[in-house]
Amino acid sequence: MPNERSSSTSPARTAVAVLGLGPMGRALAGALLAAGHPVTVWNRTPGRDAEPLALGARSAASPAEAVTGSTEGATGPAEAGAPLVLLCVRDQSAARAVLEAAGAALRGRTVVNATSIAPGDARANAADAEARGYRLLNAAVLTPTPTIGHPEGTVLLSGDAEAFAAHEATLRALGTVRHVGADPGRAAAFDAALLDLFWTTVHGFLHALALARAEGISGAELAPYAQGLPRLLPPLIDRLAQRADDRRHPGDHSSLASAEAGLAHVAHTARARGLDTSVLDAALAVTRRAVGAGHGSDGVSALVDLLAG
Repeated sequence: MPNERSSSTSPARTAVAVLGLGPMGRALAGALLAAGHPVTVWNRTPGRDAEPLALGARSAASPAEAVTGSTEGATGPAEAGAPLVLLCVRDQSAARAVLEAAGAALRGRTVVNATSIAPGDARANAADAEARGYRLLNAAVLTPTPTIGHPEGTVLLSGDAEAFAAHEATLRALGTVRHVGADPGRAAAFDAALLDLFWTTVHGFLHALALARAEGISGAELAPYAQGLPRLLPPLIDRLAQRADDRRHPGDHSSLASAEAGLAHVAHTARARGLDTSVLDAALAVTRRAVGAGHGSDGVSALVDLLAG
């Protein structure tokens, strides 16, 4: 029986150019190749294309060549070369440099920028893309590289809804993809908010490990009890999110006054052991400001209103 991908009855797969071959770029290229898409790759630093080349990708010497398929980087209709371009580089500055290097070769194509950037930068990039004659979607990859190409891989996209609809089938090779709105900055905003939660949570646990060590408790001893905390979070997340949306903050479960007391207790204990308490002190200062403004009996979700201004 012939391989399904090589069967004459199989639908044609969209060609894709992947610009940027860091760990995530390689994962994106690999998922597309596994789904049967012709993939051309380019990376600013040579030597990172071995993995996708081994999987069947073609290498290009420049962003324009990767996009058009021409060694001269000639422009032409989007049907020639790759109608879909995935960009995944270090930051906004690098993304802008690659887009500038690709230049007129992008005209008529769709670029999915999976670079971690600020929402404002995503909006500026989309305006520039419109002026230059190509469509741009901003993508936020919410899960690590091993998940890419599997259902647990999660990618949020925002921007041109027609561009998303045109390439949704191809993008689904990356995992679970969702279009979260026409505002080009919306996916980046989701990304920033969730990274805010992730890194403050990780910092909190690392600070807890330092406090435990200072009191003669090993990480292995603390970990089983710390594992119980995430199980409390799902209903708490839903409840706080709803109260933030409703702008109603009853203090029936935990008030800001009690949160202030709890934070002050932890900060005092850590300070007594000589630990850096700068993050705790900042959280305590915000909470005290809310209590001082007369919100001590409100629930902790009232901090959203204070922080958002």
